[in-house]
Amino acid sequence: MAQHYAKSFTQARLLNRHHHFYLGPTNSGKTYQALIALEKAQSGVYLAPLRLLAMEIRDRLVAAGVPCNLITGEERVLMAGAQHTASTIEMMNPSKTVEVAIIDEIQMLQDGDRGSAWTTALVGVPASQVFICGSTAVTAPCVAAIEAMDETYEITYLARKTPLVLEDESICGKHYSRQKLKPKLQKGDAIIAFSRKDVLTFSARFRQWGFTVASIYGALSPEVRRTESERFCTGKADILVATDAIGMGLNLPIRRVIFSNIHKFDGVASRHLNSTEVRQIAGRAGRFGIYDTGYISVFENDELIHIEHMLSTDDTSDLTKLPVSISFSQIGEISHKLHTRKIAEVLIYHQQRTRIHSELFAQTSLSTQIAQAILVDEHAPTMSLKDKFIFVCAPISLDVAFEKDYYLLCLKSVVDSKMRHLPAPPNWLGSESPKHLEAAELLSHNLSLYAWLSFKFPNTFVDGDEVRPYRQRVSRYIESALLTQAGYGDTTREIDYLKLKSY
Repeated sequence: MAQHYAKSFTQARLLNRHHHFYLGPTNSGKTYQALIALEKAQSGVYLAPLRLLAMEIRDRLVAAGVPCNLITGEERVLMAGAQHTASTIEMMNPSKTVEVAIIDEIQMLQDGDRGSAWTTALVGVPASQVFICGSTAVTAPCVAAIEAMDETYEITYLARKTPLVLEDESICGKHYSRQKLKPKLQKGDAIIAFSRKDVLTFSARFRQWGFTVASIYGALSPEVRRTESERFCTGKADILVATDAIGMGLNLPIRRVIFSNIHKFDGVASRHLNSTEVRQIAGRAGRFGIYDTGYISVFENDELIHIEHMLSTDDTSDLTKLPVSISFSQIGEISHKLHTRKIAEVLIYHQQRTRIHSELFAQTSLSTQIAQAILVDEHAPTMSLKDKFIFVCAPISLDVAFEKDYYLLCLKSVVDSKMRHLPAPPNWLGSESPKHLEAAELLSHNLSLYAWLSFKFPNTFVDGDEVRPYRQRVSRYIESALLTQAGYGDTTREIDYLKLKSY
């Protein structure tokens, strides 16, 4: 299996690739070192974990006089004569040889849904020099794969450039209260919350207290996140309120990171933050060149113990094998074997029955794809396997009804071979009222899906060129609404306290 998988990337195997690991904590300059090599190279590719990071690196290269394309699942921004590309990692081109490639945030190999994209990049990116940046969590399985391919590597461990200090006393002392929090907030603070509602509630409250605030959370588009980041970077916002979305690559002038909670809901249950999460988030404090020291705090004294433990614990992952997802050729083989056109049956069979006999690779979970596959089979039973697989890979959240409904409308358009135009702009798009903020976020997600599908089915989704200006209008509305929205009254923590008092 290992040799077969590696050999499937024919361009990469033709090269005598050399791998440079730049590993260390946040604020250690690991990606900076790799970017210098990328700028000097005659050709190259930067593989990002987020569309926002791909956009940032593209802008950086262009500003340095290096023409650079931007390629994500939703957009193609091509520059004349460009030999460099910044892209999301899923868009890695295994057939375009370049001199230098950067694989960023390699610890994302641990991600249950997306980790296989990092395996694909590590094994298949066709570059003579491959720079691998991130934490030390997954070094062992990466090195094992490189050695199995008879390729060379070197490892550079980088130390953090500014010290990181956990404050002795929490923000509120023994017990949390709003009254204690207010006088302790300072310019340069980043308060980390773990839900959209809590981010919006804290943001509204801090504005009422006289602070200017920037807000960042996962439901915001990259364009809005960038605007909010810039407001904090330029000093237009005193305080940043964000989810753990800031833990991945965003360079922000944060003096102190304050955890509003040490628990997060991971989609299944509430759990303690793990060591990798704490380090990635806390490490954003003390931006090198701006602050001499980064500080970390929490709301209550008891929570200091967990954060201190996570900062001192070895965060080496228990990942021993690199995750590999199913390929379309495998889908075809299983479909033929089972005499079925139902892609859900194919994926379930692969998940339950296919065994990868390898010391290097392991099959990744297909639970997300299977959920989408069941819908596709139900609503598009006669669709070709190839088109079904495209919809199975579409970037949506089925647990959001608005997204699911639009996804099914798009699926029906392809089944019926009917053109689908962009949704009509809602009347509220030009208003100054923030009450449509959630609707605007959902609309932005649907526009992203439309853009993604327009590259797969251009004859059906014919308004692909109009997505960008439409999304810019939606982003401007969201940015305006963030400055005036009123939050949700109480945070999750405060609601929990009220429940405890009522018992």
